[in-house]
Amino acid sequence: MTVQRRERDLIGERAVPQDAYYGIHTLRASENFPITGIPLSAHPELVAALACVKEAAALTHLDAGTLPQAQAHAIAEACGEIRQGLLHEHFVVDVLQGGAGTSANMNANEVIANRALEILGHARGRYDIVHPNDHVNRAQSTNDVYPTSVKLALHSASNALLEQMAELARAFEDRGRAFAKTVKLGRTQLQDAVPMTLGQEFDTYALTVRDDAQLIGAAAGALCEINLGGTAIGTGLNTDPGFGRAVIARLADLSAVAVRPARDRIESTQGTGGFLQLSGALRQFAVRLSKICNDLRLLCSGPHAGLAEIRLPPVQAGSSIMPGKVNPVIPEAVNQVCFDVMGADAVVAAAAQAGQLQLNAFEPLIAHHLLNSANRLAAACGVLAQRCVRGIEANEQHLSSLVEGSAGLATALNPAIGYRRASELARRSIETGQGVRQLALEGGLVSSEELDHLLDPWRLAHPAQ
Repeated sequence: MTVQRRERDLIGERAVPQDAYYGIHTLRASENFPITGIPLSAHPELVAALACVKEAAALTHLDAGTLPQAQAHAIAEACGEIRQGLLHEHFVVDVLQGGAGTSANMNANEVIANRALEILGHARGRYDIVHPNDHVNRAQSTNDVYPTSVKLALHSASNALLEQMAELARAFEDRGRAFAKTVKLGRTQLQDAVPMTLGQEFDTYALTVRDDAQLIGAAAGALCEINLGGTAIGTGLNTDPGFGRAVIARLADLSAVAVRPARDRIESTQGTGGFLQLSGALRQFAVRLSKICNDLRLLCSGPHAGLAEIRLPPVQAGSSIMPGKVNPVIPEAVNQVCFDVMGADAVVAAAAQAGQLQLNAFEPLIAHHLLNSANRLAAACGVLAQRCVRGIEANEQHLSSLVEGSAGLATALNPAIGYRRASELARRSIETGQGVRQLALEGGLVSSEELDHLLDPWRLAHPAQ
């Protein structure tokens, strides 16, 4: 039989497995919230952030002499181990939980306390020596620890996303350079428009990604304003003198993130503005990235009955029944990530508006969705860059023939023959299948020399040059 220890809380006494680092609060929370089956450890950034906050608090107490040295050192050492990736499997509470993150905070307090006890040479559960609340959680509340930890975790996840976005932008820029002289037909409303280069098309994708990276970076910066030291509702009840500013300074040093005290800790405790800003930035990128993937799938459609202007690298067979079929599976996968992020933004908005008075009880839902969104977008950007964009090839001959055969070339003749006659020329081209160049020459509308100038593909794609 499993060896157990007895622990007591305000509800009563329970048996906890002796080899568990968590305690009675975590045990009850695991029973109360069998919601998603996804444990807190599924978000390692959040687990590490919780440990970072607890370590900053312990070291601040050590400096101030408000915790015994032995306990403070042991708590800090345990937190350091968790930040390095140890003991994460003991963060078992469900990512969705009632209590505004209390169960996540207590899961951290109990794991840290029991590991600190081991470091001091005591058995787990000897809370008279290191207590989850009195020592690990001293001068803290879930209501300042949890949102601070979520913000740290999201800052980390956002930075990882920004790295992958930069990689994706570079991949588009690389293709832009490779296709700089490849003239193609632009389209509006899916109808032939005027010529451009394939390089210009890919350069626009790179700029889209870089612009959205700036937006996400700004949102990540806004998360650095934290309410740590505010305890229950932002007033700082039960904190030691000077603790709030000192612990934030220590946290900035430990995390290498420029966290700063909230301008108003009561507002920061109840507010979700930073989360909404990040969610909106992630949603915007998801919308625009999805549009890019739509374009890639359309441009490679065919290869005989579609546009077939580009070739995506073949990464796997596309059908279990149709031999030779290759599908645009990488953009399709990225599309699905983007749809998920768009939906998550709606969830975050609903959770943010549902808060009441001095606290938002639904931050676990906000944290879960935002961490998922940032991490999935990061993975999607990496896959899209490495397994799709960098290997894209242009169907040069086909692109040239589409430009030459398009009635859209008549637009370039507007200055020479006027809109009415150019429209008639375009109509005849569509009806007969003959090219604009041929019909213009046959009709004697412009000289051969002027026509060569007006319909020069490179000039059409760069009229301002």
